[in-house]
Amino acid sequence: MADIAFLLLVFFLVTTVFDEQKGLRIVLPEPAEEVEVSQKNILHLMIQADGIVHVKRGESPQVQPVLASDIGAIWRQEFASNENLIAAVKTHPNAAYRFMVDVLDQLQSARAERISLQVLE
Repeated sequence: MADIAFLLLVFFLVTTVFDEQKGLRIVLPEPAEEVEVSQKNILHLMIQADGIVHVKRGESPQVQPVLASDIGAIWRQEFASNENLIAAVKTHPNAAYRFMVDVLDQLQSARAERISLQVLE
């Protein structure tokens, strides 16, 4: 009887399929020298602790508060006028992780390829 129990145990251990962990697919670049980027080529996306995203375009002092769901449309509009655009995602240290994920999902759906991740100071 014990042999059958161990055989069943081994059988179930061998045939069980475990799900792989799913996370954000981010390809990090190889370390290189620092490159100066013009402020006109940066779209600042500052994620606040409450989930509101403040959008600042380049050197402009004007800040536009938006929802994370609007980021994809804003990126498409800005990228159409400037193909060298970089999304600088700055997250407040007290913001929930899901707020940053929502913004990154919107950028991914808008096919943004140049993204900088930073902590909001």
